[in-house]
Amino acid sequence: MAKKKIDQNINQDKLSKSAYSLFDFTKKEKPFLIIICVLISIAAVITPYTYAAMWFGFALAAYSAIANDSIQTIGTFIASNHNKKWYWLWLFMGLIFVGTVTYSWFTYSGDVSYQRLSVPGLDKAPTSFVFLQLAAPIVLLIMTRLRMPVSTTFLLLNVFTYKAGTIVSVMFKSFVGYLLAFSIAIAVWFVLERFVKNYLKGKPAPYWIYLQWITSGTLWAVWIMQDAANIAVFLPRQLDAVEFSIYAGFVFIGLGFLFYMKGDKIQGIVNEKSSVTDVRAATIVDFVYAIILFYFKLYSNVPMSTTWVFIGLLGGREIAIALGKHAKAEKRNAWLFRAFKMARNDVSKAFIGLVVSLILAFIINDGVRNEILDFF
Repeated sequence: MAKKKIDQNINQDKLSKSAYSLFDFTKKEKPFLIIICVLISIAAVITPYTYAAMWFGFALAAYSAIANDSIQTIGTFIASNHNKKWYWLWLFMGLIFVGTVTYSWFTYSGDVSYQRLSVPGLDKAPTSFVFLQLAAPIVLLIMTRLRMPVSTTFLLLNVFTYKAGTIVSVMFKSFVGYLLAFSIAIAVWFVLERFVKNYLKGKPAPYWIYLQWITSGTLWAVWIMQDAANIAVFLPRQLDAVEFSIYAGFVFIGLGFLFYMKGDKIQGIVNEKSSVTDVRAATIVDFVYAIILFYFKLYSNVPMSTTWVFIGLLGGREIAIALGKHAKAEKRNAWLFRAFKMARNDVSKAFIGLVVSLILAFIINDGVRNEILDFF
């Protein structure tokens, strides 16, 4: 009886803490929650008006996708250049974005997604919208505010996919990307850990700044080649000059706001990892990540979740660093536990986004729903 009473008290304490955390969140984030309510109201009203809904959905997707995925590409760039003026960082990355999407627009006859939206299941531009399609980027905004590294590919593309097979292909490629990134990260950083300790001590040499900017810019361009589809999925598959100008201009301005906010809440996921504010560590992370993404770009045109690749990379890196520690077994085990806990937390949060996207895809798309029901 005493044990039962203790368990009840523990459960009550947990509930009390959860209730307090929720109250504390709503109190701190009151302006943000008001904005969310306004956006939901606008989405509900604007849904029947296809052209207006298209641009409204694009605007939400553009900011929410880049804000959430910023941890993958410009996250380490922001972290290691925290002492630089935000507008120089913005102009550098913003102009790379404009150049990269302009190349795709010219090369692929108005397609800004590097043909990621040409695969069956995503090749048809939406001719009408439902409320949940406009709500998907709003959900992404909320998850970003909660510091959850959600796959924007799953959450934004799945609600427009009309073939279940396309969703399976995207998931398979993304999970393979996670495993590959996780394995490569362990191998690379286990070898590099001693080199970093012995040779990358003290203040970084000036040339590391240039290397990091080049590497980060390259990574950003390769990421755009993969994930521009997540933003453009609301729009026609071929954009005319005016539509392209709005597309590129809005994202360029949105990037400025993101840099001004220094990555906003989700930047904490990068900042909590080991040594990412060191320009040398950030350069190595970006270099390995860019190579992996470029390989998958060449592999096929099927979209993939760069988020899963990134959390695999960071998770494997943390484990490799823990394994490379020259310390007593007890202390090393503590490092390993911390690394596994970080990796598990990131995967858990990303998995929540996957489940949400699958539920939305099942509810919204008749083709996906019918294929799944026929299968069972």
